[in-house]
Amino acid sequence: MKYLLAIALVLSPAVVSAEDSLPAARELYASAAYEEALAMLGRLNVNGLRQDEGRAADQYRALCLLALGKSSEASQAIEAVVTAEPAYRPSDGEVSPRVRAVFSDVRKRLLPGIVQQKYAQAKAAYDLKDYRAASQGFGQLLALFSDADLAGAASRPPLADLRMLADGFNQLSVQALAPPPAPAPPPVVVAKPVAPVVDPNRIYLSTDADVVAPATIRQVLPPFNRVIQKPIVGAMEVLIDETGKVVSATMRTPVEVSYDHQAVTAALSWRYRPATVNGAPVKFRKFIQVSLTPQ
Repeated sequence: MKYLLAIALVLSPAVVSAEDSLPAARELYASAAYEEALAMLGRLNVNGLRQDEGRAADQYRALCLLALGKSSEASQAIEAVVTAEPAYRPSDGEVSPRVRAVFSDVRKRLLPGIVQQKYAQAKAAYDLKDYRAASQGFGQLLALFSDADLAGAASRPPLADLRMLADGFNQLSVQALAPPPAPAPPPVVVAKPVAPVVDPNRIYLSTDADVVAPATIRQVLPPFNRVIQKPIVGAMEVLIDETGKVVSATMRTPVEVSYDHQAVTAALSWRYRPATVNGAPVKFRKFIQVSLTPQ
């Protein structure tokens, strides 16, 4: 009997470890065994879990901590979830309104900093000419700007400015990824040529189907002669008509008051080969980065 007891004591921890799993921890939480659920979650090898399982483990850890009244530790667990996946929020069916409110409070606190960090990462990818990574980063960032928990901060500087820049750099990244236009096909002789259907009042963008962006003939910014302490990045929007002439220019993200006026004035003299749709010239809205660097 003593030998049998010793063997049982040796095997017992292995059996308990084998039973440790996320579903088991979920069942413990559902049965209000919060301390046991926390202990099991602590024994799980988080590094061996898939991303969704790791997020679920952090979520149930937060739920258990909230149920036990350990608000500070619960907030830390929620922070781990939000930091790993900023767009994640628990659905109405997953958790109670009280827990959703705690998640929302943590997200409102963390998202402004996460947005600025993700903008810096996407902009660094753009500066390295990794336009695919930049486009993905700016696209995720723009999606995050529509989040209700970020609405208040997104409407004020500095996030309001970042949103404009993210949109502009996303356009530039997409344009940089676009393949060069295919060579014109050989002429086809038909009895009755059909004129392309083009809306003369529409202003096209680079993301529109079948549009060939305008080719630059002259696009030169004026020199900047003042001394600045740090780089300044702005954005200009120009409207190019069917003849390739710039009919309007607007600084969407200003860089410096006097230089903004010079840049806009210079833009009105720029010339392009007009954008086309099915070979017909069309109006086109183009986004241009304006950068000033210290000498």
